[in-house]
Amino acid sequence: MEQAGAEQAGPRGRLSPQALCRAIREDVIRGVHRPGSRLTEESMAARYGVSRVPVREALRTLEAEGFVQSRPYAGIVVVELDEAEAEDLLEVRALLEPLGAGRAALRRTPEQLGRLKELLSLGRAAIEDGRLDEVARLNSRFHEVIAAASGSRTLSQLVTQLSQKIAWVYSVDLPRRAQDSWHEHEEIVAAVERGDPEAAREVVARHIAAARSAYRRRAPGAAGEDA
Repeated sequence: MEQAGAEQAGPRGRLSPQALCRAIREDVIRGVHRPGSRLTEESMAARYGVSRVPVREALRTLEAEGFVQSRPYAGIVVVELDEAEAEDLLEVRALLEPLGAGRAALRRTPEQLGRLKELLSLGRAAIEDGRLDEVARLNSRFHEVIAAASGSRTLSQLVTQLSQKIAWVYSVDLPRRAQDSWHEHEEIVAAVERGDPEAAREVVARHIAAARSAYRRRAPGAAGEDA
């Protein structure tokens, strides 16, 4: 697994622009860069071992994605996700992902089914070992593979973009539900493997509803990692 953040820093300029953007984004999601904190070109270049030019490009991309924003006299700062935007993201997810799962049950390839089963196994092992950052990454990947298996490029692109912001939502004070969530993933894969679109849509809708309910019940100070 590719590590984000300072662990990636190496000889100056070693990270590609895409890898740099991904590293900064993952550190924002994980809370390494806290909401409201300033991200200067100088500090980011030093942290990630690159020059200022790719940092500037990465910050522009992250601003377009809504992870950071430019403020007068403050420069680039990490956005604080408010409740209204979080609810909006969760509502959009609840509309898109069941549609993708239903299509995946009819259109998935043997390779995609194998990848989903592999992700289930990797997720179970990560949960048992307490590797919560890994669980979060595997969770996002699981939902992206389901979307790709729908056979719709548009839907896949939307879910992939959405999954990055959804991971950010669920990283904030969400009660731990990794075990339940991964069991729900197993039910999703079973429905997709049977080729049952109605069951796939239903189980994904229940999965998202459970995660959404857990988010709303979150307690201050609780750490979360999976949805």
